[in-house]
Amino acid sequence: MDNKLEFADRLRAAMTQAGLEPRPGVLLGLFNGRYWGRSVTFQAVSRWLKGEAIPAQDKLVVLAELLKVEPEVLRFGTSVRHAVQEHRERWQVGVGYLERETFDAFLQLPAPQRKLVREIILTFAKVYPAEPPASEGGPSKPPGGRSRA
Repeated sequence: MDNKLEFADRLRAAMTQAGLEPRPGVLLGLFNGRYWGRSVTFQAVSRWLKGEAIPAQDKLVVLAELLKVEPEVLRFGTSVRHAVQEHRERWQVGVGYLERETFDAFLQLPAPQRKLVREIILTFAKVYPAEPPASEGGPSKPPGGRSRA
């Protein structure tokens, strides 16, 4: 589905959830009363509701405040929120103290050294692709298939 149409669906649903009729005239009056920039036109609001346009970020924030929804949910839907949360959880669960200490040290390096370290890490990642974890207690095999002694 088109991003503009999906946005229009979310905007109309948020208006309904807020107890408003999803009509341009209703949104226009509320929006222009709250927005500090140049007033928007009836046609602009109509285009938002029809799925012909998506408002700029500053307008989107005001719309979200008016409708009591998060701006990112209004703009992109809940799937983006879930993806961001999953990504954050991955960092919270998968990264321990040593990795965080390493990241902090990496970020303190000058840009040329960070670039070099990044290239080294990416090269290692290509040479040693991630494998499923070995069963607990069993020996792991290095690349090449031989068991470690």
